[in-house]
Amino acid sequence: MKSLTTIILAAGKGTRMQGDLPKVLHRVGGAPMVAHVINTAKLIGSDRIIVVVGYRSGLVQSNLAAFDVDFAEQKEQFGTGHAVLSAEEKSQREGTILVLSGDVPLLSKNTLEKLLQIHYSVRGAGTVLSGVCASPTGYGRIVRFENGTLEKIAEEKDATIEEKKIKEVNAGIYAFQSEKLWEFLPKVKNLNKQNEYYLPDIFSLFRRAGEKVGICLMDNFSEASGVNTAQQLEKINKVYDEKS
Repeated sequence: MKSLTTIILAAGKGTRMQGDLPKVLHRVGGAPMVAHVINTAKLIGSDRIIVVVGYRSGLVQSNLAAFDVDFAEQKEQFGTGHAVLSAEEKSQREGTILVLSGDVPLLSKNTLEKLLQIHYSVRGAGTVLSGVCASPTGYGRIVRFENGTLEKIAEEKDATIEEKKIKEVNAGIYAFQSEKLWEFLPKVKNLNKQNEYYLPDIFSLFRRAGEKVGICLMDNFSEASGVNTAQQLEKINKVYDEKS
């Protein structure tokens, strides 16, 4: 059986949230939203869970003390690629690495199992979770070749006018072959308008190197809803209550 390590990105402050509480500690259904992500990671059989912390890292770690997880610190926030790289020393060099977001608490076990199933069947370097979104503004667009395979992921601020018309978007959830992730991630550059190291850029590197990549299209993109504002937190709590 393949070893599975899950890396959960939870370093951000959440500048659009109210107050100075780290975003992932805001509560959904009475628990910190990142706790739901951890629990789902356990349900799919993660052998190891690494939570990447940054803003008020001590507070986040103390709130998660009851969970059997490891922590890696991203002392400065230079993008998602940089965040994942912060967890390299705590991770294994073989098997599969799943990357989740600490502010996406509604993602289901079934969706992650589907992602892993496609990742294993493709036998590629990495697989991205995607979904069709009626209002894709703000999301990275999934740009496909004519044969349906992935060409690149175009971030909103760097996408062309034509790319912005695409409705299939990146959910920010990924599965990687461990060796390929740690080989290619240091090669990701920050040549974008934000000067950040975008984790999705690794897929273009994979493709140019001749590596296989996969796409897993979600059945219900609402599962990938993240929390960036107090209004979004309220909405997610309503959805969570309806499902409970």
